[in-house]
Amino acid sequence: MGSDPLSSIIQLFGQLYAFIVVLRFLLQVAKADYYNPICQAVVKITAVPLAPLHRILPRPANIDMSPLVLAFVINIATWAAILLFKGQSIGDNFTAMLVLSGVGVLDTILTIYFYAVIGSVIISWVAPGSYHPGPQLITQLTEPVFGLARRVIPSLGGLDLSPILIFFVIQIARSQLSSLTHFLL
Repeated sequence: MGSDPLSSIIQLFGQLYAFIVVLRFLLQVAKADYYNPICQAVVKITAVPLAPLHRILPRPANIDMSPLVLAFVINIATWAAILLFKGQSIGDNFTAMLVLSGVGVLDTILTIYFYAVIGSVIISWVAPGSYHPGPQLITQLTEPVFGLARRVIPSLGGLDLSPILIFFVIQIARSQLSSLTHFLL
């Protein structure tokens, strides 16, 4: 958004916390091991701001949508803080802020899966079946997505091409989000 250091710092911390909140949502959807130390850290970091939203928001199909709502609100607050720091009006840019915040949440989901798939592929080469919490979490996060991709492209003689399909879909989605963002800015 800007080249000044304070805007960059605000954006960094806002995006980092939104990343952690979206990660909590994805870990819940993937039904990752709750007792994994990394999951425990993510839950502790996000528990306080999510508590009021848990009481308010319904759970369709037993999926907790409050982390996505919180990530959306964090993105709005980040954009608002940057605009206020630059001396611009929030009211003039409110619709763009809403759309950019929604796009930011979707882009964060795609980014998490992009790097998780890369990590899963590397782990499958280097340390398959590792007992470390990091590789286990990455495997638990990506296995539902791999399962969907394997329905479309079955393995060919032991060669799993599902990561290629996932990367292809992620890149198409990110290019569409990028074009929407450039249209708004």
